[in-house]
Amino acid sequence: MATSAIVMSDLLPRVRARSAVLVLGGALLTAALAQVEIPLGFTPVPLTLQTFSVLLVGAVLGARLAAASMGLYWAMGLVGLPFYAGGSGGWDAGTGATLGYLVGFVAAAAAVGALAERRQDRSFATSLPAMLLGSAIVYALGSAWLSIELGLPLATGERNAISLGVAPFLVGDAIKAVAAAACTSGAWAAIGGRADRGA
Repeated sequence: MATSAIVMSDLLPRVRARSAVLVLGGALLTAALAQVEIPLGFTPVPLTLQTFSVLLVGAVLGARLAAASMGLYWAMGLVGLPFYAGGSGGWDAGTGATLGYLVGFVAAAAAVGALAERRQDRSFATSLPAMLLGSAIVYALGSAWLSIELGLPLATGERNAISLGVAPFLVGDAIKAVAAAACTSGAWAAIGGRADRGA
């Protein structure tokens, strides 16, 4: 079955306030998956399922709504809602060592969403690079800010931002990217939307 939908959320009925509901839903999903957390004692950045949510929200909502959703997630945590990893929230939590990752969520969701709008999420072979790009954006912004916040070199020396904020998460985030790519491509296959017809 062919579909003219650009991104997956286009398949939903066009009802009043649909965009607002989608943006809020993406933010709440990210908040929920942020609570699936494994603290790592040697770094202030925990292992969570947030990035999995960011990638999915990007692909499902498209660039504009996904960026708005991640921006809303960040803002809701900033005002004190316990939406960040470990149920944290507030200004200090939203602007501290993990600020770069939170900004990275917005940028990554927009990038993955832009690629989804070009139908890169329709097959696993094209969806996986999009998801890996999203993860790389989170890493780049997150580790850059971590370097500034902690006063550490980015990549040199025995203790640096890459060793604290990137290296411990590579395997886990690779698995999350594969899972996100499988979810999006599998969903399109199930609805007959892989074939790029009817665009």
